[in-house]
Amino acid sequence: MTHTLHERVLTLAGLFQCTALVRRAANEGKKIDTPTKACLNSLFVDAPENVEAIYTSKAHLRMGLTSLLQHMGNNSQQRDIELTRYVITLLYLEKKLSKNSSLMQKLDDGVEIARSQVEYFSITHENVIASLADLYQNTVSTLTPKVMVSGDSDRLQDNDTASLIRALLLAGIRSAVAWRQCGGTRLQLIFKRRAILQEAQAILGKLPAIDTLV
Repeated sequence: MTHTLHERVLTLAGLFQCTALVRRAANEGKKIDTPTKACLNSLFVDAPENVEAIYTSKAHLRMGLTSLLQHMGNNSQQRDIELTRYVITLLYLEKKLSKNSSLMQKLDDGVEIARSQVEYFSITHENVIASLADLYQNTVSTLTPKVMVSGDSDRLQDNDTASLIRALLLAGIRSAVAWRQCGGTRLQLIFKRRAILQEAQAILGKLPAIDTLV
């Protein structure tokens, strides 16, 4: 199936949003809002009608699109090397993960367990987030290089915050999977950067008001 630049940009925005939320949690602590819910929800969308459906709505990717434009744009002062490192590392880890059938099966099984929890709790319930965090530690975190998250030491030592960070990193892997499935490659981030930025700006400019996920 041929995928469009539009679809690839949406998945890349999803990845940037996950990493931006990781950085926010590491510095400000646990916070649950619509962008967070959209990222966590993406883990449970396994047969979307289209790429947008992974995140429920394009409007839920406003943070990710803005972050993408800031960190891939021409203004070097707006770039954040730390966030870019998260993005590149997750793309690399997803590539390694996709070649490890046993870990992929373990990941699929873990998501199904978390899905059953969502039926009894909300998607942002501490039990669900803890389950996703454990799944990240038992799958993605067994690969190298590990994602080294920097931030406020007190925030990082808080169990709820640490679990949210790991769950968001797992959601970042989900977006990296979608990016690859849509034909995205790391080289495109270099050689197709201008086209990616133009499409991201076009999408952002047409977004409706942010919907609220409940």
